[in-house]
Amino acid sequence: MAISDSQKVDYLWKKLGYGATKTDTNARKKAPNEAIVSPLLIRGDKIWSKAADIPTVLPSTSVYPIEVYVGSSSSETTEDGTATNNRTWKTGLTDWIPPEFGSTYQVKVYVDNPSASDPSSTGTQIFATGSGNNDEWFFDYQSGVLHFISTNIPSTVSDTVSDSKTIYISGARYVGTFGQPASFEDLSSNTLTVEQTIEANVITANIITTNTVTANVITANAITANSLLLDQPLPANSGGTGLDSFTQNGVLFASSTNVLSFVTGTTGKILQINNTGEPVFDDLNGGDYN
Repeated sequence: MAISDSQKVDYLWKKLGYGATKTDTNARKKAPNEAIVSPLLIRGDKIWSKAADIPTVLPSTSVYPIEVYVGSSSSETTEDGTATNNRTWKTGLTDWIPPEFGSTYQVKVYVDNPSASDPSSTGTQIFATGSGNNDEWFFDYQSGVLHFISTNIPSTVSDTVSDSKTIYISGARYVGTFGQPASFEDLSSNTLTVEQTIEANVITANIITTNTVTANVITANAITANSLLLDQPLPANSGGTGLDSFTQNGVLFASSTNVLSFVTGTTGKILQINNTGEPVFDDLNGGDYN
């Protein structure tokens, strides 16, 4: 015997509404009385780490971390051949931005001919609330799938009118990095390994391995990173040159105990030491060379 819809609803009510495990029917055990905790799974690899950078209003063009699909760039879908005819349409793209980030992120749906240049101009828009004929649609923002969830399919889509039409989705997708970045005020650890980004005021560790580190102070015996970007050149007393550029064809020398400088010459000039001990390029004159 099939599971009744009332049992399915009871399961969802307890799982989603109370974060609890369903252990009995609603008649025998109400949701507040379910004692076994069952929180929803939150996958770390699917966390939008740059979600805070999503604008509150859908922009007209793409800007990191979102990709915009509007007008001529609307996403043309393909029909799901495993479902009832014209019932479900797939964008093939995931991680669409839902309207919880702003009402303008509510996707718009258009019906038009295949390969339409701009379905928002030449197509027919159909609405989530339907046309009054039990033909509402629902869009799964995570999977990028549109499904006509009510009884009927809109007449503009139904094969009783034409089988040559297709569905277009207008909206935006998240294309930023995934995974929870490590963010701390002060971070101290022997070995610190983060796949994405470390953000902290002070980081103290023996070994740091990550893609990006943002910090005011870093103290470590070893840092492994894809790249190192400094606001100021690394000074000589920290193992750097103190320079942010070099002089082309120049000869590098220490002009003091903590400053590096360059000296250059012209054709025919010879590198020699002047009377103050500094290297210079000059003519070779006569004199005592003993």
